[in-house]
Amino acid sequence: MKAFLAALVAILVLAGGAWAILPSLFARSADETFASSGARVGEEASIEHRNFSGRPQADRQE
Repeated sequence: MKAFLAALVAILVLAGGAWAILPSLFARSADETFASSGARVGEEASIEHRNFSGRPQADRQE
């Protein structure tokens, strides 16, 4: 029974520490998160523009 209560206390302490520390470390707004050089925006990055069944096309005409 003592081990069970000790485990519950440990869980509460770890959860409280995570609740206090993690939001301040990982809190970023959407414009900071998705406005980097790795964010692909444009027609060339869309699924519709890609050709999955053959060689890449340089200029796709519809």
